[in-house]
Amino acid sequence: MHRHGYIGRKFGRERDQRRALMKGLATSLVLHEKIETTQPKAKELVRYIEKLITKAKKGGLHNRRKVIAGLSTQDAAFKLFDVIAPQLTNRTSGHVRVERTKLRVGDGAQMAIIEFVDEIKPTMKTTEEVKA
Repeated sequence: MHRHGYIGRKFGRERDQRRALMKGLATSLVLHEKIETTQPKAKELVRYIEKLITKAKKGGLHNRRKVIAGLSTQDAAFKLFDVIAPQLTNRTSGHVRVERTKLRVGDGAQMAIIEFVDEIKPTMKTTEEVKA
């Protein structure tokens, strides 16, 4: 079977499982600002998270609801909207980077770290939420 015209990786999963995987990885990236996963998953996550960051930078109620739908938790969506997106205003794209790390011991899969290019500084709102 040919691969022409097919966009995205399948990861040996069905559609709903792939969507749940991307939601979970994106939520973890927003909450922890840096995660380690396999390289193909990281590359696919770049496509997914860039669209969410663009929506968060535009603002508005509709975009806020789209971002909430694209992430697993509302806390992650609020952090993306209120903390991360305002600090990424100097870029139009390329908000995250993927760096290859090591080969996984169990199966030899190439691992990679995905993180935001700009340093995300904690704001007063996030430090109050952490204390609560």
